[in-house]
Amino acid sequence: MIRGVLRRLAVLGLCGLLAACAVPLTYPAGPAATKPHFLMDWFVARDGIRMTVRSWRPKGPAKAVIVALHGFNDYSNFFQAPGAWLADRGVASYAYDQRGFGDGIGIGLWAGAESYVRDLADFTALVRRSHPGVPVYVLGDSMGGAVALVAGAGPAETRPQADGMILAAPAVWGRTAMTWYERAALWTAAHTIPTFRLTAQGLDIQPSDNIDMLRALGRDWRVIKRTRVETIHGLVGLMDRAQAAAPRFSERALILYGGKDDIIPGRPTLTMVRRLPAAARDRQTFALYDGGHHMLLRDLNAEVVWRDILAWIDTAHAPLPSGADRRGALVLEKGSLAAKP
Repeated sequence: MIRGVLRRLAVLGLCGLLAACAVPLTYPAGPAATKPHFLMDWFVARDGIRMTVRSWRPKGPAKAVIVALHGFNDYSNFFQAPGAWLADRGVASYAYDQRGFGDGIGIGLWAGAESYVRDLADFTALVRRSHPGVPVYVLGDSMGGAVALVAGAGPAETRPQADGMILAAPAVWGRTAMTWYERAALWTAAHTIPTFRLTAQGLDIQPSDNIDMLRALGRDWRVIKRTRVETIHGLVGLMDRAQAAAPRFSERALILYGGKDDIIPGRPTLTMVRRLPAAARDRQTFALYDGGHHMLLRDLNAEVVWRDILAWIDTAHAPLPSGADRRGALVLEKGSLAAKP
């Protein structure tokens, strides 16, 4: 999707050069005004901004808790199906709308990596406080995976208090993996038409094989359909940081990737996994799902992934039920994704 958008940016950027120069903006969190806290169905961040929270909780005590972080242009409801399934098996899940997404204020505006990372750390601390003695895991999907990766590799004060991290199709396609003309198109458009809005209409991509789910997203007003150029610029900057963070990411982790991912290419994904610290190799698992798409957690066969997540939470060092970890290890050994062109 991003590659197709960049092709459009190349044309628009050249037109923009004839008009004027501008600067892509970031809209970060404001100064501290309160302590982070929960208020009814909101997460109130330290600058006082309220973010909608959705939760899926078991009837009895939770054996584990997941903090679920949505992807780009999505919102907290992305975890509805896996959250309900996990709740039936004793795992509680909490998800919130990140700044600029969902139904909060400043929809479509990019808050910057620092703001997203700080919010994740604060939210995770609140969830842990609500479930004393219960293991807490951060699950980041796509852009959420990039935020989790950057946070997990960062300083202690902004590192989430998590017992492990699950990165589902993490967004790591930064500038180092782009062609020179893709980088040029992004820079030109971001500095000439930063507020111009683009859609994914007409792009030859398939983010999932779950067509009914995709149609429902198309009808959901909380899912952003038209994206500002400066927000795409911000996302690419986050992906740069996520890729660069890999050598410092020592968290216990389960990394999930689909062999049919049309959004985040396989090459930068494998690059990220290979750059993880050797000292952490025994507690980090790369799982490859040959028929999986970018929206692994919502594909038609998503329950296969859910079962692997549950098994990893229960017994981290045991093989995954699906065998996706063995396929991941084989791909890393071979050096390429057989399912990718």
